[in-house]
Amino acid sequence: MPLQLIRIAGCAACLALAGCTTPPNLSDVPEGATLVAPGQGPADARPGACYGKDTTPATIETVTERVLIREAQFAPGGGIVKPAEYATKTRQEIKGGGQPYFFEVPCAHAMTPEFIASLQRALQARDFYRGPITGRMDRRTLKAVRAFQLPDFNSDILTMDTARALGLIAVGPVPQPYATTPAPASQF
Repeated sequence: MPLQLIRIAGCAACLALAGCTTPPNLSDVPEGATLVAPGQGPADARPGACYGKDTTPATIETVTERVLIREAQFAPGGGIVKPAEYATKTRQEIKGGGQPYFFEVPCAHAMTPEFIASLQRALQARDFYRGPITGRMDRRTLKAVRAFQLPDFNSDILTMDTARALGLIAVGPVPQPYATTPAPASQF
């Protein structure tokens, strides 16, 4: 399935969960983003949470070795008539990485023009975004998101951690109202 269709399917799935009927503008979806459908996130996915998926960079090692092309030819008396011929071959081997991982992202229904404008203002206040406040997840905004998330996360996909760090989403659970019943009396 082409990446564009995966992106469309992921966005549609998030919108279906949110009860939205208007599909997002594809120019507003990050190029590298892969949104996963509900139930396709990590095994320990939080109910109602949306996730992005990426792959860890592969660790590649260059291996250089000498390969025998032709064996040496010996004379009947034991002397070398022709020495052995070798060639140097270089190849690359993947030694690790390349593993998929999931990270929580704001759901598609939360990515309103107002939210994106707030994101742009928050990045602008921290000197990462230098453009007009458009409310669109354009290339300039994606570049600013990536710059802000570096070196911890090398992606232009806005993570929940970044949204929290920028003050766009509550950090923890919303506090419950205080109890109206009096606290038990101290036993001292």
